[in-house]
Amino acid sequence: MERIRIIDSKDHVGEVVQIGGWVANKRSSGKIAFLQLRDGSAYFQGVVVKNEVPEEVFELAKSLTQETSLVVTGEIREDTRSQFGYEIGIQNIEVIGESHDYPITPKEHGTDFLMDHRHLWLRSRKQHAIMQVRNELIRATYAFFNDHGFIKIDPPILTSSAPEGTTELFHTDYFGQEAYLSQTGQLYLEAAAMAFGKVFSFGPTFRAEKSKTRRHLTEFWMMEPEMAFVHQDESLEIQEQYVAFMVQSVLDNCDYALDVLERDKEVLKTYTQLPYPRISYDDAVTLLQENGFEDIKWGDDFGSPHETFIANHYSKPVFILNYPKSMSPFYMKPHPDRDDVVIRADLIAPEGYGEIIGGSERAVDYDYILEELHKDNLKEEDYAWYLDLQKYGSVPHSGFGLGLERTVTWICGIEHVREAAPFPRLLHRIYP
Repeated sequence: MERIRIIDSKDHVGEVVQIGGWVANKRSSGKIAFLQLRDGSAYFQGVVVKNEVPEEVFELAKSLTQETSLVVTGEIREDTRSQFGYEIGIQNIEVIGESHDYPITPKEHGTDFLMDHRHLWLRSRKQHAIMQVRNELIRATYAFFNDHGFIKIDPPILTSSAPEGTTELFHTDYFGQEAYLSQTGQLYLEAAAMAFGKVFSFGPTFRAEKSKTRRHLTEFWMMEPEMAFVHQDESLEIQEQYVAFMVQSVLDNCDYALDVLERDKEVLKTYTQLPYPRISYDDAVTLLQENGFEDIKWGDDFGSPHETFIANHYSKPVFILNYPKSMSPFYMKPHPDRDDVVIRADLIAPEGYGEIIGGSERAVDYDYILEELHKDNLKEEDYAWYLDLQKYGSVPHSGFGLGLERTVTWICGIEHVREAAPFPRLLHRIYP
């Protein structure tokens, strides 16, 4: 007898199959037992009718406890009343592993309790749906960049220098030398771009800033491309094509997950329509000042309320261009016509989700980079290898970084970034 996954039920209507899974919930109406089953691919209902199965099977069905693992045998049939659309008429049950006093019950639980039990909370319907969307974004990322001629390069996680200063990095001892957990692989990817043309990385990065906002994790995954012979305008086109591709991939392949999350698919569809609006930092400040944000002035960084207003003003993701040089890292290219801004852009997601991409055209002038390093009190010898890139055949190049968890949070329409990571690391959380 064939064993199938719940998600594949549509291909087996009318067939008697086996499914291995867990009991998410159950209810009984005397002569019928309804089992809510999950197997890691989806959730659906198993129905046990008393007069259609041996007495011991029906009694077993009524006695099953939450998260008991089992193998059920039965016939797949359509169920137009359910969100999933299919169910299994159970003929036999084999218990694999019993479960007693499962701590996460259908009642409401506090966030701290759920986070302490994250290893079990992942089994719930909503968390399952979020992880499915996350998985699809990862799959879509590889598909997009492979199809566009990029090669994946894995930068080191342990580094001897910091692209954006050491105040927000985790320090560690590396056999007597000072080292840091990487906050970005960008500088190494710039080196790789000089070897391969178009490269990207996708891996964990770390930030030690003591932030408690709903947008911040101390460990998160970032997708970072670097592109030789690419100026900022072309980079922005690639960024918006990539984001639109990811959103469309979720719409195409995560329909059930989006239903579970109650995400408005029509709103998501609008985010696939290109191009995205673009506004300069100068004009963004003016827009804010004209709409009640009198506290903002030129040279200030935008906070969450500012980013939310700007993106919602356009009802789409929006690029903010050409930020002040004073708030930008040493590697960003100065604007050719102004000495107070750099060629930089952030992509702000609508609906209050803030920045999901930060990128820039990179500086290529050796003397300029050296001067900026000194201004930032960074040691020249720590960046000697990076300066070599400007000495040996430098070319115009651009790149950006997209935070995976922030993107998952936005596309899923959830409130806090902690639910977008399987086992999130927060300011005061490293368990489980």
